[in-house]
Amino acid sequence: MFDLDKWQEILGTMSKNRLRTFLTGFSVAWGIFMLIILLGAGKGLQNGIDNQFREDAVNTIWFGAGTTSKPYKGMQPGRRINFKNDDYDFLRNSVEGIDKISARYYLWQNRVVSYKKEYGVFDLIACHPDFSYIENVTLMEGRFINKIDIKKRRKVVTMGIRAKEALFKNGQEPLGEYVKINGVPFQIVGIFSDRTERDENRFYLPVSTAQMITNGGTNIHNLTITSNLNAEESEQLEKDLRTKMAERHRFDAEDKNAMWMWNTIKEYKKFSNMFLGIQIFVSVIGIFTIIAGVVGVSNIMIIVVNERTKEIGIRKAIGATPKSVVGMIIFESIIITGLAGYIGLLLGIGLLELLSGIIPKNDFFVNPEVNFTVAVLSTLILIVAGTFAGLMPALKASRIKPVVALRDE
Repeated sequence: MFDLDKWQEILGTMSKNRLRTFLTGFSVAWGIFMLIILLGAGKGLQNGIDNQFREDAVNTIWFGAGTTSKPYKGMQPGRRINFKNDDYDFLRNSVEGIDKISARYYLWQNRVVSYKKEYGVFDLIACHPDFSYIENVTLMEGRFINKIDIKKRRKVVTMGIRAKEALFKNGQEPLGEYVKINGVPFQIVGIFSDRTERDENRFYLPVSTAQMITNGGTNIHNLTITSNLNAEESEQLEKDLRTKMAERHRFDAEDKNAMWMWNTIKEYKKFSNMFLGIQIFVSVIGIFTIIAGVVGVSNIMIIVVNERTKEIGIRKAIGATPKSVVGMIIFESIIITGLAGYIGLLLGIGLLELLSGIIPKNDFFVNPEVNFTVAVLSTLILIVAGTFAGLMPALKASRIKPVVALRDE
């Protein structure tokens, strides 16, 4: 491999036919380049979807009340279903497979929060303590709302870091201070950050307190649970939840409009399978493109063998073995394929790095990349492809008889 004469010979052959060598190498480089770009783009989309799901706990089921669309036991469709605090207690105590659970109660109106002369409009979400796990909240200071807050209907809030920056502009510590929500003073007991910036404009408060100050009675808008189940078990839990809630609120369990549900485990599996299919499809396209380039290299090597028939005959006449002739042709094929392939590989990786730096930050396309395993696999593919590209021409060259070759004009 490190024979200087052999390298000079190969470079000399390539330099004599520059255009032919360039076009042959370009087809291989283009195949590798497109494979890397397509795999990297697919990975960027997959990373974006992964981030979307991981902003919250991946193993969650969200469900809320709707309006019936089917008759049930003599009752007409069009009935509004209302969830209550009792539903939260019932599910927490009687349904197996639930790890964390929280009700949510939204304050849709009067979302203005003020502190002294500063004020702003923020998302106000009333919930239970488990919601901090469901939303993957990271506490920076203080605490999240707790069970005692719920029981005693305390007027306390845990606020997002961006809400803090909007209301406390003079560097004052907000813990222990009071903000006004709907004209009611609430004490700040914690500051949190979140993977999603928009969620850092939230205020979390006890669900019982929100119901009290808005005359909401015991109504809740929806419920969220987490589990430690796999996708199949989670689907069964989803069915159990729908059946139990249908029995409690007297609607058809098959009526999807009466209660909406969002199972993130199931949806995550769907997206994962979809991207796996995309990657397989892209890989097949890239591999066939590489194969087309390899066929081109093989054809070129056949032409090279035909052009060098007399030279090969002389080599064999002075003692060159068929094995050495085969090695010479295959080595030249590997050099062309490998060099062109690595150029395509580097250009593809370089373009992905460039795109990572210039594409505006967004939630759906994150860090397009090709991992180390793909790079190593591409290297092996290039070596194998180069070997196969030169194999048939090399075998043909090894069968050349010196007498016949020396008569060749």
